[in-house]
Amino acid sequence: MSAASAVEPPSALSPASLQAEALAEVSWVLIAGATVVFVLTMALVAASFARRKPAVPTGWWVFGGGVALPVAVLSALLLYSTWRTHGLDQAPAAPLVIGLTGHLWWWEVRYQDPASGREVALANELRIPVGRPVQLGLASADVIHSVWVPPLGGKMDLVPGRVNRLVITATRAGVHRGQCAEFCGEQHARMALHVVALPPAEFDAWLARQAQPAAAPGDAALERGRRAFVESGCAACHDVRGVSQGARGGPDLTHVGSRLFLGAGVLRNEAGAMARWITEVQQLKPGARMPSFTQLDPATRTALADYLAQLR
Repeated sequence: MSAASAVEPPSALSPASLQAEALAEVSWVLIAGATVVFVLTMALVAASFARRKPAVPTGWWVFGGGVALPVAVLSALLLYSTWRTHGLDQAPAAPLVIGLTGHLWWWEVRYQDPASGREVALANELRIPVGRPVQLGLASADVIHSVWVPPLGGKMDLVPGRVNRLVITATRAGVHRGQCAEFCGEQHARMALHVVALPPAEFDAWLARQAQPAAAPGDAALERGRRAFVESGCAACHDVRGVSQGARGGPDLTHVGSRLFLGAGVLRNEAGAMARWITEVQQLKPGARMPSFTQLDPATRTALADYLAQLR
């Protein structure tokens, strides 16, 4: 799926997973139930204006319309919604387990490559196979976050010191925008998570590529960019497997050029976006824990941006 892929509208009423289908069905039933109650209420209001003296004693109207009817309707809706959503957080046998950790203000995503057993880290983009249950292990590195991808299911909090669970079984391929749904600070609104659902074979091939270290620079200009990455201090916070490892302050950049967006949804990853992010990060995302690298000369800045953009 290319960087030009369209992001589907984030609607909970346009489900793209088994779990979201159940939640959308419950939503429509609740909407229908509320509509019926509203219509009945308005009919009773109209009837009260039509006759001066009710045919039925007032006490029966109060008990029937104010007590019995709400108890019956709400109890039925409660029982239905409980039955329909039961087990949505339970994954079938052998799910694909993915770690998702919230940071200020980005998402850390961790897989395990089945071929090598190697842990694969990336950021702000979650790729999953269509038709296979995925169990997300949700954690936070700092404050309470909450992940919500409306077409794929309900929201779930990420709480420091605790691991929560969210199960997703995608039913069709597509790109969906998720969001941190718990206010977590200055850049809460710029903390998007894009979820890309892929056909199983395409997902397996993608994960195998992600498990590989970064490709060596192919020419002198890219080698200059690699040196700038190390010498300018980028490697103190960012990993690029095969170049620098062990840094956990910022997102893993081993294959950053293959991602759809930069900065947790701030910029679409297209021509010129990497250079703009490097030099304008504090203008684009004030408060982010990365300085704007305006001190680099234009040639070095260009070489660094080109090197990162080709890490696919």
